[in-house]
Amino acid sequence: MKYIPTIFACMTLIACGADVATTAAEAALMKKQEIEQGQKTMDQARQKINQSVELMQQRVQKTQEAAER
Repeated sequence: MKYIPTIFACMTLIACGADVATTAAEAALMKKQEIEQGQKTMDQARQKINQSVELMQQRVQKTQEAAER
């Protein structure tokens, strides 16, 4: 009977450790998803910038061609 409080305390600590591990895993998964979303946003921004640069280059070329005439 004198071991019951000790056993109960050990089980409580084990359960607490499992909860902390689960919380850490969930936090890591959320951070991974945030990073992936950030990378997607960055790729989309990069594509838009490249499209804008191409349009500017086309306009410059058309302006130069018009000036040569």
